[in-house]
Amino acid sequence: MNTQKDIIIIGGGAAGFFAAINIAEQHPELSVAILERGKEGLQKVKISGGGRCNVTHAEFIPSELVLNYPRGEKELLGPFHSFMTGDTIAWFEERGVELKIEDDGRMFPVSNSSQTIIDCFLNEAEKHNVDVLYNHSVKTVQALENGFTIETSQGGFQCKKLLIATGSNPKVWKLLEDLGHTIINPVPSLFTFDIKDNRIKDIPGVVAKNVEIKVVGTDLESHGPLLVTHVGMSAPAILKLSAFGAVELAKMNYNFKIEINFIQLDFESCLEELKNFKQEFAKKTVIKLSQFDLPKRLWKQLVLASDISETTRWADLNKQQLEAFANQLTSAVFQVTGKSTFKEEFVTAGGIDLKEVNFKTFESKRIPNLYFAGEVINVDAVTGGFNFQNAWTSAYIASASIILQ
Repeated sequence: MNTQKDIIIIGGGAAGFFAAINIAEQHPELSVAILERGKEGLQKVKISGGGRCNVTHAEFIPSELVLNYPRGEKELLGPFHSFMTGDTIAWFEERGVELKIEDDGRMFPVSNSSQTIIDCFLNEAEKHNVDVLYNHSVKTVQALENGFTIETSQGGFQCKKLLIATGSNPKVWKLLEDLGHTIINPVPSLFTFDIKDNRIKDIPGVVAKNVEIKVVGTDLESHGPLLVTHVGMSAPAILKLSAFGAVELAKMNYNFKIEINFIQLDFESCLEELKNFKQEFAKKTVIKLSQFDLPKRLWKQLVLASDISETTRWADLNKQQLEAFANQLTSAVFQVTGKSTFKEEFVTAGGIDLKEVNFKTFESKRIPNLYFAGEVINVDAVTGGFNFQNAWTSAYIASASIILQ
């Protein structure tokens, strides 16, 4: 005997809870259940932002916000006009969760704890009688004439409307494929670069504030802060490249060269500056006089890589050394040999083909009464806050559409 519900949501993550709460709050007469395969939900919320949960990002213009989505930029423009950052902030504030903006635009709960967001969701779900069922792993989904039957590890369910919010879940993608949807094969999207290079080997923790990076032999480029890590490079300049280049870099098997301009000057302008320094600082040692606002430890490594010794003074630099140094500063090439997951934020590019989703309602174009929210569709973003905003927006619009029909 199947358990009957009006609306079932598969997936107890950010998008699933957000949709369930909005549906149940607007329509208390509907029975709403979340099926979550784990023993608890909201796991990504818990670990995101280093345990603080970067709920969204302080970008308040839809046309600017969409630029942070390598896949989904065009499709999300309409939805963001309906529900975006300001609406997210208001939604949480109305439920007693205040958010704050940090210098880099990321937004966190004032409490600095992801538990605040989790508690908010669990309280709201309980308050509005959402049935949250843990340890319910979905085995099959069958579309009927006027609804769905779902087999789980703990019995069967029947519902009129179904919303899928399982994120990057290959098993669920397979079930959706069986129902007739096209799945774009997933590849990792947010990752750091593994680089073994003497120039960065001994300087983990060093940050160059604003660099320009290109992937050699492609059109991929980005700019922003760069962090040297124990295994290579990270921070926004790298993460943006990893997101926008997700498909291309996967094809290269994560073996490629990057070219970095550390100082935003071209080779000729840099050479001129170095010649000026040669006059101005003639008697000073090159290695000790960091310029262009570069961190001292990085400056030192680039000096040594230009065949300039630790004792060389500016006055003693010859033409080859000046040119070699200008090259290191404006077009240093590094070999990438692999990737590492960025913190615990494992994001993938891939999922339900965007052409098969109606972005006015987040309903499937293939199967009536089937809705999607979050990363189950082929949308991903350059950092966690933007991924969450996609979850809130898609869940909100799906929840509003699901109850109108």
